[in-house]
Amino acid sequence: MLGQRTFFPKNQLEVSNEVLLEAFLSQYFFATQSRDVPKVVVISHEGADRQLLAQALSDQCERKVQVVKNVRGQRARWRQLALENADMNLQNYLADKRNMFARFVELQDLLGLESMPERLECFDISHIMGEATVASCVVFNTNGPLKSDYRRFNIEGITGGDDYAAMEQALTRRYRRLKAGEGKLPDLLVIDGGPGQLNRAVDVLQALQVEGVQILGIAKGPDRKAGLERFFLDGKEINIDGSSGGAHLLQHIRDEAHRFAITGHRQRRQKRRRHSELDDISGVGPKRRRELLTHFGGIKGIKGASAEEIAKVPGINRKLAEQIYGVLHH
Repeated sequence: MLGQRTFFPKNQLEVSNEVLLEAFLSQYFFATQSRDVPKVVVISHEGADRQLLAQALSDQCERKVQVVKNVRGQRARWRQLALENADMNLQNYLADKRNMFARFVELQDLLGLESMPERLECFDISHIMGEATVASCVVFNTNGPLKSDYRRFNIEGITGGDDYAAMEQALTRRYRRLKAGEGKLPDLLVIDGGPGQLNRAVDVLQALQVEGVQILGIAKGPDRKAGLERFFLDGKEINIDGSSGGAHLLQHIRDEAHRFAITGHRQRRQKRRRHSELDDISGVGPKRRRELLTHFGGIKGIKGASAEEIAKVPGINRKLAEQIYGVLHH
């Protein structure tokens, strides 16, 4: 056995094993041209299009490929091993789902909520010395992270390093859209921050007249150690056992929001640092920029050149050369 991979396709209950397997095999082998196709594919369920699949694989590989179900000996033992692995991985997958659901139930008890929160949103802010500030929003439901609903917000127009203003802008943009029907409101909004950030979040939701959303603040503990966080709900601090499943759920979504924010901040910072002063000059596109940098060896060389020298670069006329010189020496 050289290895294994497990897939969990989303399946409607009325779809049979045969139909599901046929659909999966087609997607698996034909999704990319680089997929290695063996001489024999052993399947666990007989489908109506088995021969058609075998012919299509043979045509793609330009050699004979068999898709077989009735096997004996070693091949039968391999198929049984695949079935056992699939069953074991499915049980582990379902166990993880049950653990996640149990954490939501425990969170309800810890916070004293009337009903179990089924959708959580968490916000975090990331920047370095106020540069390239990014806010992240991650979403969890009872199955875990819902990455299709993740969002990032590039924060503009605030004083660098003002996390309160950054959080207010991100929340305003997010919940204005949700209020307009562009998404689903969470049952619980988690803010990575203490009472100050929590109060700012309350003000935003009140200003937008968003109702029915509980707000929880998580302040980092000493030395930022997990399990020592302080929790704030309804304007007051509450005690939560850091070793409980509900606390682990809050730590999980907080850490995921932090990771997502940092990733966005790094991408934005790198993009800014790749930005050239030439990008802001009208008439200088990628080709002319490349010609200028190649001719003078860099932006410093261009700044040291006269308009006459710039005009000697292929594709740069006198008028554009004077414009470039003027912008770079403004």
